Amino acid sequence: MPSLNWIGKSAVVKHHKDVPYRLLEPVPQLSCGDPDSGNLIVQGDNLHALKALLPRYAGQVKCIYIDPPYNTGNEGWVYNDNVNSPEIRRWLGEVVGKEGETLDRHDRWLCMMYPRLVLLKQFLRHDGAIFVSIDDNEVGNLQALMREVFGGANEVATIVWEKGKKGDSKLVSVTHEYIVAFARNKALLKEKKVRWRRKKPGVDAVLEHYESLCKKHGDGHTTIRKEMMAWYRALPKGDPRKGHKHYNWSDNRGLYFAADFAGPDDGRENRPRYPISHPVTQLPCAMPSTGWRWEEDTTKAALAEDPPRIHFGKDHTTIPNRKSYLFEIDEEPMMSVFYKDGRAATLEVEAILGAGAFPFPKDSEVIADLLGMVVEPGDFVLDSFGGSGTTAHAVLRLNQDFEEPVHHILVELNDDVARNKTRERVRKAIEGYTPLAGKKRVHVAGLGGGFQFCKLSKEPLFTADGQIRDDVTFAQLAEFVWFSETGTGYKSTGKKSAKLGVHQGRAIYLLYNGILDDLAIDSGNVLTGVVLDKLPKHDGPRVIYAAACRLGTPRLNREGIVFKQTPYALDVSP
Repeated sequence: MPSLNWIGKSAVVKHHKDVPYRLLEPVPQLSCGDPDSGNLIVQGDNLHALKALLPRYAGQVKCIYIDPPYNTGNEGWVYNDNVNSPEIRRWLGEVVGKEGETLDRHDRWLCMMYPRLVLLKQFLRHDGAIFVSIDDNEVGNLQALMREVFGGANEVATIVWEKGKKGDSKLVSVTHEYIVAFARNKALLKEKKVRWRRKKPGVDAVLEHYESLCKKHGDGHTTIRKEMMAWYRALPKGDPRKGHKHYNWSDNRGLYFAADFAGPDDGRENRPRYPISHPVTQLPCAMPSTGWRWEEDTTKAALAEDPPRIHFGKDHTTIPNRKSYLFEIDEEPMMSVFYKDGRAATLEVEAILGAGAFPFPKDSEVIADLLGMVVEPGDFVLDSFGGSGTTAHAVLRLNQDFEEPVHHILVELNDDVARNKTRERVRKAIEGYTPLAGKKRVHVAGLGGGFQFCKLSKEPLFTADGQIRDDVTFAQLAEFVWFSETGTGYKSTGKKSAKLGVHQGRAIYLLYNGILDDLAIDSGNVLTGVVLDKLPKHDGPRVIYAAACRLGTPRLNREGIVFKQTPYALDVSP
């Protein structure tokens, strides 16, 4: 496969390994709701933030969505969409060095993106996916970069999002942008027969209106149909609800469409042909020239259900139809080209944050569609270019239909944006708000939930001479020990124990910070015979991290123990 090359690449290919591990420091006064909700907003450079998050979430994120700088050269945005920004120029000066002075803006953009994508890959579960928004400025480079990092075999599609009907170009009116989609392991998805599906636009609103008519009219399905048809007609042209106007029949099972029951005209001579009696006249119904779609046993089973899944006309002279219920087919694959007016997202953000608060944000409904195709209840979603908080808002939307919530992790570089845009939007979406802009100032109910706001520690986990900082807690070091040993994110049980867990048959222990404070030597931070006897048992191999070891090699071998000294044995370079 061809590889992408650019000036400065050699300097950044392994740069993610050199980024120090920092700690996440909660800021309670900026958090919202339940701090243990599993949701995070992290303020700080996303390269450092990703390294800090990796020991906790490596291999645990189901879906990543990012909206990185498009590299347009526009310097007027709140989130500076320009690789000449002071932060990027400072970073390039430190990492790439003098070579960076000769980089054009595309080289700089690739230098910025490469190490971040390498780290993001390590967060994804094997059945996970990543979506990246981009426009024509860098779409070609992004596709090549994604193929290099994630593998060309894992490319899913490049989705074209038409956002408007008018452009400002004198030559070609560019009214679209892209969403580049890759799977972590596309072959695995095929093996598991995974299907990505999104909720059909407008379906929930149609079903909600139908339910209101059912409450009003009970079993009066004739009246319900008349009112459903009148409601559809009154909807404005282009309204997504109007696209379901053919679903206007109903029975006690639900709203349905009387779909064609004829067999396809595929030249098959032995297409099923059998009599179907009309329930009123008891005479055989008219049969389509191509026979029936279903075999006779299937039709008999459909007729035997209550209510039957076959729709009949007034008498036997009408060909019956099959009932296609809206609630049973309310999902569809996302099209590779779709239209959604980009102004809707701006209006939503301005209603929450005020006019002009954040130009050109992403649409939370579109992002919810993307995420909803991939995630299931309890999954994690990551966005390392948090911006206006669209991804978190999209997750909160999804959670309205889930009993167990999906969790979001957002990272935002700019301190002002993180505090006053990202955090504020998500807080208002959770608690509810009265719009600050727009014609309708009706209070919007909160979606519920919570998040913990964190900053990155100024100092790395390890000191300049490789020692663990004095203020590091047992829980914080446990994440790094587990990641160092397993390469996966650490899931704390919440219990105070030196035994962190079992991975692939071997138990992993950490003696640190007085976890066994009832024992003598260094509060139990040194592995001795007495300490070993006090540790939780495990029938199998054990790996024990401690400050020192007083046991001889024969006993370690006899007990099936591998001793590793902290901090020197901690190798958490991904």
